[in-house]
Amino acid sequence: MPTISMFYGILIRIFFQDTDCHQLPHIHAQYQQAIAVYAIADGVLLAGSLPPNKHKLVVAWIEIHRDELQADWDLAVDSQPTFRIKGLDQ
Repeated sequence: MPTISMFYGILIRIFFQDTDCHQLPHIHAQYQQAIAVYAIADGVLLAGSLPPNKHKLVVAWIEIHRDELQADWDLAVDSQPTFRIKGLDQ
């Protein structure tokens, strides 16, 4: 699962092979031991949880980078290398 971004201690990863679990394009966000899965299309929390302040950062980041996230998802589905996306602190 490649890490595509990092900001404020949050790791953002994309992993398309678990589509049977989530059924739509999504990212995995990890902060310390907490992990959450978010839909790319609308930032909806699909599974897990993050601390409230980190959750808000991830949802805002998804809104800003939705097109890039979808492009990365499409690359991953085609078994192509993904690209890094700027974090909120860059």
